[in-house]
Amino acid sequence: MKRYLLKRLAMSIVTLWAVITITFILMHSVPGNPFAAESKMPKVVYENLQKKYGLDKPLTEQYFIYLGNLLKGDLGDSMKSRVETVNDMIERGFPVSARLGVQALLIAICFGPALGAFAALYQNKLPDYISMIIAIIGISVPSFIMGTVLIQFVARNVDWLPIGGWGEFKHTILPSFAMALMPMATMARLMRSSMLEVLGQDYIKTAKSKGITRAAVILKHAVRNAILPVISVLGTTISNLLVGSFVIEKIFGIPGLGMFFVKSINNRDYTLIMGTTIFYAAILITMLLLVDIAYMFIDPRIKLTKEGR
Repeated sequence: MKRYLLKRLAMSIVTLWAVITITFILMHSVPGNPFAAESKMPKVVYENLQKKYGLDKPLTEQYFIYLGNLLKGDLGDSMKSRVETVNDMIERGFPVSARLGVQALLIAICFGPALGAFAALYQNKLPDYISMIIAIIGISVPSFIMGTVLIQFVARNVDWLPIGGWGEFKHTILPSFAMALMPMATMARLMRSSMLEVLGQDYIKTAKSKGITRAAVILKHAVRNAILPVISVLGTTISNLLVGSFVIEKIFGIPGLGMFFVKSINNRDYTLIMGTTIFYAAILITMLLLVDIAYMFIDPRIKLTKEGR
């Protein structure tokens, strides 16, 4: 167990290092730099800015300086903002995105697996068809389209649901549903397929033959085993929702992490792009690690080999 955890932790660190390195190389391989577009900037000012942010140094030296700062938890100064560091921006934007993401996650977890299980129990009947139509719509319609639809047909007709902005709980309702629809639909389809497979297993038939109630068979045996594929996608789902949907935040005017990411791309702010990318990758890798660990506790059939796999 310990060996497996140490191995997975080491793999996570290597993966994060690879993300950092690749992102750094890609950022600096783009022609020009964040200050090249400012044609009216005096040459001496341009050179001072290059020196301030270390852009005048060799690329290898810049890389190791950046790694050293990362080890200290310093993501650097924004190349466009004069008052906030990248750490400050993430500290200000992430709680907003996280709050929105947690609400969307709760919606997806509460309704997705339940919808899939309900469809499986009534296979090829009206409840199954209705559930899968909802799931297909959720998977097929992008979240930003769903957000626009909710604004047009819900917010405009319900006075207490604002079109955009941030502050009160009511501001989070529409964007949360817009973000939750796709993961909810994915969970529903996975749960339905897995549930149908589990319901056909011999141990389910044996449990029924012993006189165990249908509800007990479904909850204690079928759902527990059918939920594993849903858990496998929770890592990426949680990380995506916690960091926030960049487009959804833009549509609803939410001051989350997505706002900073979009601005960083438009402004070619190297340090902010690097910081938000690394922050997202760290959350994603952590969630995947936690999902792997959760697998071992949820399903006792999953065993570790002598090699720690």
